[in-house]
Amino acid sequence: MVSQILCSAASFPCCVRLLLCHGGDRLLPAALLSPRARIGCPWGGTMSLVASSSTGFIELNRMKGHSNFVSCVCYIPPSDTYPRGLIATGGNDHNICVFSLDSQNPLYVLKGHKNTVCSLSSGNFGTLLSGSWDTTGKVWLNDKCMMTLQGHTAAVWAVKILPEQGLMLTGSADKSIKLWKAGRCERTFLGHEDCVRGLATLNEAEFLSCANDASIRRWLITGECLQIYYGHTNYIYSICLFPNSQDFVTTGEDRSMRIWRKGECAQTIRLPAQSVWCCCILENEDIVVGSSDGIIRVFTESQERMASAEELQAFEDELSQSVIDPKTGDLGDIKIEDLPGKEHLSEPGTKEGQTRLVNVDGKVEAYQWSASEGRWIKIGDVVGSSGATQQTSGRVLFEGKEYDYVFTIDVNESGPSYKLPYNVTEDPWHVAHNFLQKNDLNPMFLDQVAKFIIDNTGGQTITSTNSGFADPFTGGGRYIPGSSSAVSSGADPFTGGSRYMPGSSSGIPTAGAGDPFTGRNAYRSAAAQIPNTFFPKKEPLTFDQANPAQILGKIKELNESAPEEYKLPEEDLIRLDKLLSLVVNISRETVTAQQVDTLWRAVKWPEDIVFPALDILRLAIKNPTVNEMFCSEREGSAFTNYLFQVMRPSGKQANQLLAVRTFCNCFSVDVGAKFMISQRDTVLTKSIELKSISNKNVHIALATLILNYATCLHRVSDLEGKAQCLSAISTVLEVVQDLEAAFRLLVALGTLITDDSNAVQLAKSLGVDSQIKKYMSVTEPAKVNECCRLLLNTL
Repeated sequence: MVSQILCSAASFPCCVRLLLCHGGDRLLPAALLSPRARIGCPWGGTMSLVASSSTGFIELNRMKGHSNFVSCVCYIPPSDTYPRGLIATGGNDHNICVFSLDSQNPLYVLKGHKNTVCSLSSGNFGTLLSGSWDTTGKVWLNDKCMMTLQGHTAAVWAVKILPEQGLMLTGSADKSIKLWKAGRCERTFLGHEDCVRGLATLNEAEFLSCANDASIRRWLITGECLQIYYGHTNYIYSICLFPNSQDFVTTGEDRSMRIWRKGECAQTIRLPAQSVWCCCILENEDIVVGSSDGIIRVFTESQERMASAEELQAFEDELSQSVIDPKTGDLGDIKIEDLPGKEHLSEPGTKEGQTRLVNVDGKVEAYQWSASEGRWIKIGDVVGSSGATQQTSGRVLFEGKEYDYVFTIDVNESGPSYKLPYNVTEDPWHVAHNFLQKNDLNPMFLDQVAKFIIDNTGGQTITSTNSGFADPFTGGGRYIPGSSSAVSSGADPFTGGSRYMPGSSSGIPTAGAGDPFTGRNAYRSAAAQIPNTFFPKKEPLTFDQANPAQILGKIKELNESAPEEYKLPEEDLIRLDKLLSLVVNISRETVTAQQVDTLWRAVKWPEDIVFPALDILRLAIKNPTVNEMFCSEREGSAFTNYLFQVMRPSGKQANQLLAVRTFCNCFSVDVGAKFMISQRDTVLTKSIELKSISNKNVHIALATLILNYATCLHRVSDLEGKAQCLSAISTVLEVVQDLEAAFRLLVALGTLITDDSNAVQLAKSLGVDSQIKKYMSVTEPAKVNECCRLLLNTL
């Protein structure tokens, strides 16, 4: 078996090392995970590939490329182009460097983040997800940024691509976790009380998270928190799963690595370093950890790979000489004069990992019980505290919350110890009552426990202060994120009440009608083979059909009842009539500025009555003169902002429909098409907000807008633009019920991926291929099934 370790030094050098470990294939059970090797990483400007004959690791390569420290490393699985896989590294220089295993310099550098890149995760088809201090995540395919995930309000410390294609997770210093589908936030998970620092996926439906609140949470992707695990007493920096298992390992600021089996902390391994920053588990289930002393340690259960007796003793000696700060550990309150002497260690511990403090000549020593060896192992000397009352400079973390004190209560000499957290602002008797109830202890102890609290706090009133814990990733204190709020909105029913319905003759085919892509009746394929007459689509689709007499009649009707300040004089109505005639009949007569000005004043009517004016705008924007006026650099901003306002989710459905159709018709003239491309990000984002509206005409208009963008993007090598369209297709496919809307989205997908292998890879990584398989069962209209089959062949 060959296992690899990718690492940046615990001191965050500018280099990355690649470690290759040659180990045995057979694992022998052992009760204690023992150190196997330690590898030092110097401060420098490189990254390395390491191993040696004595430790089982040799340095194979040292990779350089970053101008400042390396903060995260990720392995990208093999592909046809790179059969050994690639290595991606994120740095403080805002860049991501991508290396082959045998190259010293990057194959390419990914630029786009505006601050330190602090987390990376790889997925299928070469997809890479990154998180940064700039509050964003980014999705990359090869050397291109496909999309930016925006929504967090603080640094994105953790990212993970889920097994189900298209789903991604980001964890942030804003205390939240977000689930993304095809580049759009689908759900936000709230529960952690401090920065989220690590993520691990259990399966397609569940994942784990760890945070600065010293807790680990198990989540369903549907939003429910299934379980909270406590064990660490300070920040938890990383979490990693054992292969093919739901057991996991965590590391943190309390000097420990903890192994979790069946939801319980089965083993705690102390390290002679304050911060245990990262961990990974090799294929042979050896555990690798990196810590603040610049050393990587490997732990194993295999007797064959275990370190020598001399190396094990050296590790134990190093651990025993460590200095422990009680404010950052789990030692609770300490009164030296009340501690027993070393003879207390003659009594066996009650469980694996139990900690016991003893007084040795006025010095506090900490020991941990090893059940497998049946002895107490010294884990360091405790300094900086001579009593519980001296802990006022730093609060103690217990089960994810900070307290002024965390006392250790021994009910009897042979029984287990219990932790009693207490804040001086609380009622001692109330705290004592809750403590006894929680631990199922005799309520007769109430007065005794309450008196213990009072005696050991001395009646002090302690104000809340900063913990003083320095974050090794930033060098500063704990991050305190700001707050955010969400806005909800609803939608009004479709406007009606008259024979005229805006855009009722929209050119959307009904049963037996002409196919909008060919002008003929619906295509019926031969059984043997389907000729591709569907994509790539090279010309935009527009909404042309209308009844000018009905539209103008409605304008006049509403004008009579309009508020006085909005009423149009007779000459304006004549101008609108003339304009409507020109654009519908495609006259060679030039549209005048006065006619366009009158139209612009008409579309400023109140929302309840503006829809016929919007319908004229929808038709007029196809005229080259009108198109150039509204889609110019000078007028374009006012034009789009107006349409965004009337198409907002809380607006009238008639207005929403006509606004999206107006955007679709902008593509009919080159000036408008270029303008729509320049506004792509905002137009698509605003339009897709309408996906939740249950109106098939709105969905058809939305699908047509995406198709028109795909038609433009097919002619250019804009992979980021194609990524945004693919994301939009995936998002809207999830909600549309109308088959015509679905068909137009399928054609858009085919148009985007035709003759573009990168777009094909991206579509697969977003899971679009699995989304479209449901249309294979559609029999009528036949074009849906046929287009779907062609797409699946292409993918």
